[in-house]
Amino acid sequence: MSQFVLEIGFEELPSRFLPGLERELAERFARALDDDGVEHESIRVLTTPRRTAVLIEGINPVQREAEEVVPGPPVRVAFDAEGKPTKAAEGFARTQGVEMADIFTLSTDKGEYIAVRKRTGGAMSADLIAAACPAIVAALPFPKRMRWGSGDFTFGRPLRWLLALFDDAVVPFEVGGVVSGGVTWGHRIHGAGPLVVKSADDYLNVVTEKGGVTPDPAERRAMILAGGNAAAEAAGGRILWKESLLDEVQGLAEHPVPLLGDIDPSFLELPREVLLTSMESHQKSFGVEGPDGALLPHFLTVLNLTPLDVALVKKGWERVLRARLEDGRFFWKTDLAASFDAWLAELDNVIFLGPLGSMGDKTRRLEKLCAWLAACVAKTAGVADEAACARAGRLSKADLVSEMVGEFDTLQGIMGGIYARRMGESETVAAALAEQYLPAGPDSPVPATLAGALLSIADKADTMAGCFGLGMIPTGAADPYALRRCALGIARIVLEHGLRIDVRELFRTALALYGERAWKLAPAEALAKLEEFFMARLKNHFMAAGHETLLVEAALAADTPEGAGIDVRAAGARLAALSDFSRRDDFGSAVLTFKRAANIIRKQGQEGGAVLDGAYNHALLTEDAEKALAARLEEVAPRFDALWAADDFASLFGLLGELRPAVDAFFDGVMVMCDDAAVRTNRLNLLKALTQRLGRLADFGALQM
Repeated sequence: MSQFVLEIGFEELPSRFLPGLERELAERFARALDDDGVEHESIRVLTTPRRTAVLIEGINPVQREAEEVVPGPPVRVAFDAEGKPTKAAEGFARTQGVEMADIFTLSTDKGEYIAVRKRTGGAMSADLIAAACPAIVAALPFPKRMRWGSGDFTFGRPLRWLLALFDDAVVPFEVGGVVSGGVTWGHRIHGAGPLVVKSADDYLNVVTEKGGVTPDPAERRAMILAGGNAAAEAAGGRILWKESLLDEVQGLAEHPVPLLGDIDPSFLELPREVLLTSMESHQKSFGVEGPDGALLPHFLTVLNLTPLDVALVKKGWERVLRARLEDGRFFWKTDLAASFDAWLAELDNVIFLGPLGSMGDKTRRLEKLCAWLAACVAKTAGVADEAACARAGRLSKADLVSEMVGEFDTLQGIMGGIYARRMGESETVAAALAEQYLPAGPDSPVPATLAGALLSIADKADTMAGCFGLGMIPTGAADPYALRRCALGIARIVLEHGLRIDVRELFRTALALYGERAWKLAPAEALAKLEEFFMARLKNHFMAAGHETLLVEAALAADTPEGAGIDVRAAGARLAALSDFSRRDDFGSAVLTFKRAANIIRKQGQEGGAVLDGAYNHALLTEDAEKALAARLEEVAPRFDALWAADDFASLFGLLGELRPAVDAFFDGVMVMCDDAAVRTNRLNLLKALTQRLGRLADFGALQM
């Protein structure tokens, strides 16, 4: 079996490009080889900032062969009455490149046809790979592409070399003016090259031993972890590894060398978050923590070379980080000399969104909306501090005008919480300020405190209401104000905190707090579109959590009682109970029974017949089955209402098992659409009484069995 290696050399790519490049190359080569019938055992893709290598092992040198039967025209058309070939047969043979002697008769279910056997495959795998490489390399996607020189070819960064070997032979092709060969280049300091690679199986040895490059990202990551942990342990601490930063630094180095540096202990007076942000964001370095959880005066960085003078390099890194920390200390002291009152005054000069006023206006709305939310949850939870929540809303954006957040914008909210504690605000307010931007994405945690949860909901609802009022509704991939993330955040917070909040009323209140404005959409239209948008996001959230689409649609389409609004918490609980119910053996038959009732009522409502309100007359119940159903409904009704009030949806779905025999007997023994109009309407109202309760659990008509 043979081996193939392709190395694409380029100027340094951003580390964020590398994972996608690895994935795309693996998928595209696998697809190309499968399409060409080239058998192989494995495909491995390695990336560094200056190269990506595709290593394919266990290749069959010859393309897989196969025999194909190609049918032609029917025998009755291919031969005349004397058995001689017609022009149709001769044309078929000519098209297939065979002689008439090679044609045979093929019997099928539709009759007899002439046919020919053709063998395909047998080409050299190296030739097929050579033909596939240019298209694969040229089509690789990048977040941003570059054009260089006078050509039109684009790539993530300028191409510098192409190495392509099938065993010990060069695979010839050209991409972007670069011709493939058997030469690679190593690390700029530790083995620049050029380096000749004699065969594909010698590639890794050459770039590693002679080129000074560690091409495997997993190996570089392991080297960074091992070296960093050893250095930190020697200093009496441990590295505060951050996965996203670790991914980045292993993608920045071809020759990773961890280095532990020192900082002046006086800088430890700065908040932990400021120190770590300075290290991580600006210097791509990691903090070091002591056994007591406090930061130690050290940092870990990753070099891309083994220095001749380690002390000199270490001193340079320390000097650069010190300048950053000096800035942070200046901002910290300046901010501590300021006050929230001064910052709040400055917010009136900071624009939120042009037509929506200033950040000061936003905080005044949030103050009221947070108080409203606290009052809402207090009705059921009784734990929200309304005054503290309102205060958090008012102070929520104050740190945006602080010196620290002006320099380190990723600390917005976090610094607000820190300053709140230093300036005498309550812990409830401080925690809420720190958590207000959570969740930052689908995998980010929601606020841990109730006040933080309510502030985050209020902030997102205010932004969504204002944007929808201005007609700024996300379309396609365009969502400049992250309204989808806002909707998902509200849903997650409500569900994970178990809050009973009417989301429809939340948006109505948020929009009303803007006061009189020149809206692009009338408030009623904006709220309708906002509700539709939110429900679509909620549906997506449930499906992403693993629930079946039909179950999600049925749960969300349930008929809620008049004035109940949108209760996300209840919808989640109903869906969970419906999902459990769907795993029962009798689920399918139960759905068909209740779906039949729902469909009858829906059809009668659409046809505009008699008014159906669920009120039936016992005197018109003549059949035993309809009397039994009415009796069963009346027996179950008090229990249903009690379970509904307790949000015990699992038990409510359990009641369906008690009702179903009576419903089945009703359909088996009663003619609903009888000739007598009064009896017919009465029977329909009996079914309406049933569906009024069932419809509160789920829209059974939406389920397909």
